[in-house]
Amino acid sequence: MAHARISANLPPDIDPTKAPVAFGKRALPKLKEELQSPELLTQQRALMALCDLVHDPENVYQAIEIGFLDNLKTLLLHHNSTVRQKTTQILYIMVMHNVGRQGMIKNGVISALTKLLDDPVDLCRKNTHQIFEMLAKLPEGIMDILQAGLIPLLVFKLKSEPDEIQELILDTLSHCLHVEASEALATGAITILKEKLTHSSGAIRSKAAWVLLAIGTHPEGKSVLCEEVIPALVSLLEDTDPEVQAAATGALMFATVKPQGRFSALGAEAIPPLLKLVAEETSKARLSAIKTLTMLAELPEGRKTLLDHTDTFQQCLNDPCEAVERAAKIAISVIEWKPF
Repeated sequence: MAHARISANLPPDIDPTKAPVAFGKRALPKLKEELQSPELLTQQRALMALCDLVHDPENVYQAIEIGFLDNLKTLLLHHNSTVRQKTTQILYIMVMHNVGRQGMIKNGVISALTKLLDDPVDLCRKNTHQIFEMLAKLPEGIMDILQAGLIPLLVFKLKSEPDEIQELILDTLSHCLHVEASEALATGAITILKEKLTHSSGAIRSKAAWVLLAIGTHPEGKSVLCEEVIPALVSLLEDTDPEVQAAATGALMFATVKPQGRFSALGAEAIPPLLKLVAEETSKARLSAIKTLTMLAELPEGRKTLLDHTDTFQQCLNDPCEAVERAAKIAISVIEWKPF
């Protein structure tokens, strides 16, 4: 299915000519002066030139040292959409370097970017979410995102943003909610994520399931998953996309840690599709499926059903992955357990 793409092409009435770059160490200080020019075209040309320079981590380091980030934070609120677009693009290029990520965290760029969540230009918002997603890979970045109160805003944006941006938001949430999920739960994230599990895009379905998995790592998250999401996760076990299957199985594994989750999974007839995943040697969900079935085997009804399928687990004992082999041994011992 064709999808609309967010174009990075500049408006036709904008002169894309880059500002002349000074020689050597004078290049960045000169561009910094031009960014503060009252003339719009001078600012735009300086941004175009800077966009090329920040691909080099040494230039990123120098730019941060001479205070470029303060200038860029100011330009994020510029009235001209092209200035905002190029500013966010520069920040995105910078955040791909470790020195850029550290500099942005120290200089409070996350809070400044929050103001662009409602920007009318799609590309500005896309660049903003790409930056959040990169920063969320660092523990310090996650803490800044949480402290900026971004989680409820990101959850809310899942309702209205294009698919391309929704994927970035889901990635950011997946990183952050492993650390803290209470804000997301209070915002009604489970209901929104449950809707995304039936999205036409396989990428969005799988990423939504990964976010649910992150929520399920917390005790309060497991309880909510048990109550609201398990049947939807079970239906995804037979999805045509292997990534969706893997994500759904992982989320189901955490949900079935609680007895309530196990009963709910049995009620949703999770055992047959999980056994299929265990039988597929190339399945990305194999390990999670074995662990989930092990927990279901702790219920009498689950053990009774699985006693007829121990051969499926026996086949996993020769799996090249040591974790799969170990999980299969544990599963067999739980299924064949008998009281003395």
